[in-house]
Amino acid sequence: MFTRFLGIATNSLTETVRQPIYGILLLVTTFLLILNLSLAGYTFDDDNKLLKDLSLSTMLVCGLFLAAFSAAGVLSREIENKTVLTVVSKPVNRPVFILGKFAGLAGALAIAYYLSGIVFLLTMRHKVMSRSSDDLDVPVIVFGCAAFFAALLIAAFCNYLYDMQFSSTSVTLSIPLMTLALVLVCLIGPKWQIQQFGKDFIDGQIIGAVALVFAMVMIATAVAVAVSTRLGQVATLGICTLVLMIGLASDYLFGQLRDASLLARFAYWISPNLAFLWVADALTQNNQITAQYVGMAFGYAMLIVLAWLLIAVALFQKREVG
Repeated sequence: MFTRFLGIATNSLTETVRQPIYGILLLVTTFLLILNLSLAGYTFDDDNKLLKDLSLSTMLVCGLFLAAFSAAGVLSREIENKTVLTVVSKPVNRPVFILGKFAGLAGALAIAYYLSGIVFLLTMRHKVMSRSSDDLDVPVIVFGCAAFFAALLIAAFCNYLYDMQFSSTSVTLSIPLMTLALVLVCLIGPKWQIQQFGKDFIDGQIIGAVALVFAMVMIATAVAVAVSTRLGQVATLGICTLVLMIGLASDYLFGQLRDASLLARFAYWISPNLAFLWVADALTQNNQITAQYVGMAFGYAMLIVLAWLLIAVALFQKREVG
């Protein structure tokens, strides 16, 4: 059974990365993260605090779109085209099929988030240029752009000469190249001096915040898998958005009314409170985010993911695919 699960997960990951929308949304996320350097330069306080908030919001929204469109591409479309019959007609249990699809989607989104996280860290190192007299962080620009364009050029070269799939090849090449760029930036300071590794922009607070935002994206992915068993792409995106919005605003919508209204109390009980996972405000207010908090909040998110996966299995169990 594990071999079947692994085969479905690997195939799902490959299909997701090869989808054009995957590469497009990854490029859009990269562009928006870089654009945030300019957008955050109009505050009367610390511009870099706003940069953190904008970047985390960008990663969450783009992750939501990526989860919804990818899930609809690898699951809903297969059901509509009846290609899923070639799998479930074999001795493969439907729960194994759903869990394998989710694992593949989660792997593809983890890759996208890893690359987006590197871009986010590079922008944090560059910092917002609040004044025209501020100097550019040349190592960030040189190493980041070199890795990005090298991945695209090599992928285009391989696609032209060897007919290799451009999107998946460029993503595969971006992982080691962007990692190398980040390592070099961590070791080399803005003035090209050797420095302590990542001392000026990498800390546990930012890593913890990114991890919790990724947990929200995993929840969106589980919701997308569940909804895609019955509905199409647009409905999947709408329901994923609604679930995240209600979860983030649960305290405001239901929490403050739970003592006065039985209906509000019931809604507060059944709606997962995702505000625990959004710590951007804590970052901007210089509050401490502990490793214990990150671990407990991430575990809470994984329980929500498990609940939605059980719903997905139940919905797909009686789904007519023939």
